Parts: sequence; structure tokens; C-alpha cells
Amino acid sequence: MSAATYPPTHGLSGRPVDPADAGPVRVILVEDDHGDAFLVEELLAGARVAFELTWVQNLADATAALDPGVRCVLLDLALPDATGMQGLTRILELAPQAAVIVLTGLADEHRGVEAVAAGAEDYLVKGQVDGELLARAIRFAIERKRADSAALRLREAELLASENARMERALLPTPLLDDAHVHFAHAYRPGRRMALLGGDFFDVIERDGSVFALIGDVSGHGPDEAALGVCLRIAWRTLVLSGVPAAGMLSVLDTLVVRERHSPFAFATVCMVVIAPDRHSAEMYLAGHPSPILITDSGEHAVDQLPMGPRGPALGFLPEGRWPAVPLELPPSWALLLFTDGLFEARTGNGPDRLGEEGLVELIAQRRADLPVTDSWPEALLDAVEERNGGALADDAALVVLSHRSGEGEPR
Repeated sequence: MSAATYPPTHGLSGRPVDPADAGPVRVILVEDDHGDAFLVEELLAGARVAFELTWVQNLADATAALDPGVRCVLLDLALPDATGMQGLTRILELAPQAAVIVLTGLADEHRGVEAVAAGAEDYLVKGQVDGELLARAIRFAIERKRADSAALRLREAELLASENARMERALLPTPLLDDAHVHFAHAYRPGRRMALLGGDFFDVIERDGSVFALIGDVSGHGPDEAALGVCLRIAWRTLVLSGVPAAGMLSVLDTLVVRERHSPFAFATVCMVVIAPDRHSAEMYLAGHPSPILITDSGEHAVDQLPMGPRGPALGFLPEGRWPAVPLELPPSWALLLFTDGLFEARTGNGPDRLGEEGLVELIAQRRADLPVTDSWPEALLDAVEERNGGALADDAALVVLSHRSGEGEPR
């Protein structure tokens, strides 16, 4: 084994060598012919690129010389301890970060083509190469390897993101609503970039003619908060489907927050509404959460936020909390909008002013939809909030709209 270092100079274009290649470019020559090895050394010595060349005569020595710092391997396919593509396969396994250029004789040029198909970056025919061509081939092979590696990493990242998106999408709820006269629409935008799921959560389930609706917000909006939100939603769905009375559900969720949260300071706010089978009355339960907004067909207060009434603490905030039911009377035609604070915490312009709950009511009044509310209306409302904000919202934002028109949904 021998090594030679040739003085650093400028690259082929006359510009300095890429900082990523600080110092000489490390190259290993795997060649058992002394004459061919000497020729390669002479060609690189006269090139205008900084190289550190290590010459080995067989695959075993190459195995010992390879390390992560090697940028390129010049490989003769006719070695005493490897035949055919064996040497190339082994080099690719040992040094996946290195570009490989295969050296062939004129009569074996077809083997160079086979080598490129098998994973080499390029091939050169011995005796038909000068110093500039050899240096250029090495640099191009290294850049090609770098580009291929970057493309592979990007592809892996895209696949991972796709798998994460599929998992998050699967965790979003599918409402269980049998009454065709109660219309459901929603919008959801997580605060995390490149995510589908945040710390906000919601669900809608019909049981024994009553419609149960839930919306909640875990403090923060990272993956830990998203996981806790999913946990709470699934637990709530289980409670509803198991026939647990509404009055006892929030105490169970409160215990779950304390047991499952990633931080002792994490908490969740929740609004739960249970609409009676006649669709003319409901009960509301608030755990540190804003009350819903009621939209009606007409009248002076066609859009207004429901009175807060008695409200319990946020889940996980106080031990032994109580969450009393607040009775609601619903008009013949109505829409209930349940939302998280990501909507009203939006800014209004470039200043510090926030939209606020009153501003949200005013915005909804300006954009009041016909009843029942269409599927696209919640997304349009979120777009309007983001327009006021001057861009994407900083926090998770979710809203659920349940609507009913007079004469529809009479007891069955």
C-alpha cells in the first residue's frame, strides 16, 4: 500500500475547492498492475485539483483502507482476489458514501457499462485518459454521488412524511352520526408545519337519538400534545358508546389527563354539548373552554355566543373538579359552532390586537351561512380568520358546526 498527496490548488473551473471537500480529495486506487498504478499517480500529480491518493493492490487491502473520509474509489475489475463484479459489490457495501469509477481495458469496455448499471458512477478505459479528464471524472463522480445520496435522503424523508401523514389521518375522527337531518361540518388546521394533527381534538357521536359533540384543546401544539388529544378523544368516544352518562364523562377525562400527560403542567380545555333527540334543547359542559356560538335563521342576534353559565376548571388543572351541566334552549332552526382558541387568538393586522371572541362573532355574522351549514363553510371561515391574521395561525385551530333546520329531525 502506498499513498501520495498532491498539493491543494483550485478546482477545474478556477474557483476554490468546495468547503465540503476541505483538504485534498481522498481517493483509493485498487489496481494490481504496477505500470497502470504509476500512470494514474502521474496523471493526478499534474491535475489542477488537490488529491490524496492511496494505492492498494487487492480487495483485501482496499477493505482495510476504506473509511468514511474516502470520496472516490478507482477500481480495476481484474483483481487477484475478486473477479467480475465481486470487487464492485464489496466496495459499494463497504463505502456507500464513496463514488466508484471502474477502470477497464479497451477490450473490456462492455464491463464498464455493466459496472455503471450495477452501481458505479462512471467507467474509464485505461490508456485513453489524460490528467484533466481523470480529475474531471473523479470530481463529477463525487458530485453525482452526492446528488444521488441527497435524492435518496429526500425520498426517504418523503416516504417518512407520507407514513406520518397516513398515521395522523387515521387518527382523525370519523363522526358517528345517523340522523340525516343534523348536518355536520368541520375544519382543522394544526399549528405544526407539515402536520395533519395538533393538540386540538373533536368528535361527534349519536347515541339513542342524542347527539354528543366534543371539542378540546391540549395546552401546546407539538407531537406530545397531539398524542394526548387523540387519547382523550378515543377515551371520550368509548365513554359515549358505552352508555356512560354525560355528567360523569369529564371527570374520567380529567383523570386521564393527569395519568397520560407528558408534563405535570399540561392541561386540556373541553367543550361538550349533548343535543336532545327533539333537537330543541341541549346540555353544555365546559372545562375551561369558551362556549359555542349559536347561529339562527334571523333576528337581531342571529349570531351570538351562548352564555357561559357555570364552568368547571380545565382538565388536569385542579384536583376533584366539577363540571355542571348548562341547559340550552335551541330555536327551530340553528347551527352550533364549537371552536378552539386558535381562532380568536388570531391577530388583526400587524399590531398586537387579537381577533377575540367578540371579533369572531362579528366575523361570523358578516359571513353567516344559510342553514344547514355547508361542508365548505368552516374552511372558508378559517380562511377569513387567517386573512385577518396576515397568514397561517400560530396555534392549532379547530371548529365543528352542527346545524338543523325547522321541520327536520323530528323524533323518530
